[in-house]
Amino acid sequence: MPRRILLLVLFCFVIWAAPPAVDVKRAGMDAESLARIPGRMKVLVGKEVIAGTVTLLQRHGALAHLEAVGYTDIETKNPMRPDSIFQIMSMTKPFTGVAIMMLAEEGKLGLNDPVEKHLPEFRGQSVIANRANDGSRTIRKPQRPITIRDLMTHTSGMPAMPPEPIKDLYQKFHVRLADAVTMYSQQPLEFEPGSKWMYSNPGIATLGRLVEVLSDQTFEGFIEARILKPLGMSDSFLFPPADKRDRIVTNHQTLDGKLRPATAEALGGDSRRYRKDAKYSMPEGGLYSTATDLAVFYQMVLNGGVHRGKRLLSRASVDLMTALHTGDLKAGHNPGTGFGLTWEVSKEPGLNLWSVGTYGHGGAFGTHGWVDTKKDLVGVFLVQGGAGVNEAKHAFIMMAGAAIAD
Repeated sequence: MPRRILLLVLFCFVIWAAPPAVDVKRAGMDAESLARIPGRMKVLVGKEVIAGTVTLLQRHGALAHLEAVGYTDIETKNPMRPDSIFQIMSMTKPFTGVAIMMLAEEGKLGLNDPVEKHLPEFRGQSVIANRANDGSRTIRKPQRPITIRDLMTHTSGMPAMPPEPIKDLYQKFHVRLADAVTMYSQQPLEFEPGSKWMYSNPGIATLGRLVEVLSDQTFEGFIEARILKPLGMSDSFLFPPADKRDRIVTNHQTLDGKLRPATAEALGGDSRRYRKDAKYSMPEGGLYSTATDLAVFYQMVLNGGVHRGKRLLSRASVDLMTALHTGDLKAGHNPGTGFGLTWEVSKEPGLNLWSVGTYGHGGAFGTHGWVDTKKDLVGVFLVQGGAGVNEAKHAFIMMAGAAIAD
């Protein structure tokens, strides 16, 4: 290759790979407070309770903080980069929720529609009436069929995880979404629809299947065409392409007190195989992404459904999704939260400095993203497992809230 062309290619790569410019002043945040965040993350990496993190804060639409600390793999010591790619697991769920709202806006479904209206395999579902001490149970017909809204709020009564015949689905990804959801439809509900809250991965997978049936596209095709591409999320995907694999972070576990790459039996399987030969698109947790890509998605929602002047979702739909829907039900993963439509919503002042009405979602390996509308703040925390993930996550969230200067 001629030297001039080689230099041009390298120059273009540098421009493409460079992170957005940080503007702490425009973001109204305190530079000294923000500077403490990577230091705290480095302490936890040094203790080998996590391998590394990428942290991001964006306020008033301006990037205030983007830092990569530690390693993508504890064994190779490959340095973490701001554009490292993570399995965001259940942070995928709001993307599935946005897809459902898009179809609702097109008149293809109603949130109060019974699921069986669009997926006939759900007709004739049963609910567990009682369980005996010997493990046996009796079932009966539920008082009403489950609705799309039930699925979005985790109040359907569908089980938490895939059933016995495909209990290793999240390790092998060996069953198509349509076939998995058919199996889910045949499981009895754990409780009467709408009566309780229980986090249900099969419930969100069912939403993904609804997307397929009502859009006449694969779930992954819809997400790419309607959300990822319009937002320019070029480092986000459900099935890893070969040219992105060198930036994918290894999932880790702490086993016998030692941090090491997670085994093939862990959730998500062996992360260094990149879900080779996967069939299952996993609407409940299949996305890979980067901090900057996720910030674009969250900023779009914070903007009321608009990105760079183009509307992806109406403000009314965003407001409905991010409102509290679970009322007084004991719901959510964090103190003082409940659930909206695929978003966890803060309903009272918490110990994490979130405003009431803050919404977001976490992922199984310790990741978290949130939008604090009152503070006009987007936060993204990315990590891939280890005994210190919760300590690191909550430290970052607290430090983020404390760094607001205006």
